[in-house]
Amino acid sequence: ITGTEQQVRSLQRRVGQADRNRLSVMMELQADCYAGLWARRAHQTRGILEEGDLEEALTAAASIGDDRLQRMAGRRVQPEGFTHGTSAQRAQWFRTGFNAATIDACDTFQGSVR
Repeated sequence: ITGTEQQVRSLQRRVGQADRNRLSVMMELQADCYAGLWARRAHQTRGILEEGDLEEALTAAASIGDDRLQRMAGRRVQPEGFTHGTSAQRAQWFRTGFNAATIDACDTFQGSVR
């Protein structure tokens, strides 16, 4: 909808693997932030969140971080291979979206060329 994915995919075709992964992480963390925005808005407009739902969402985000998944697979953590971000980053960006309630807060690229 925002065009970010198309811009990222275009950039990824012109850079090396490390930069492709870095761009992927930024895009995935932005998606986590957008999920937080959605959760806040959905709760404000429809009152759908129950006690504990936010904590469950943060736990879910943290459980699928690249660092955790690599450890669970019995491998050493290799940040250069990350494509989605660490557990802490994923939870942090979900929380950022939920707390900020503005799309501008979800700029994970922060000055990076898009």
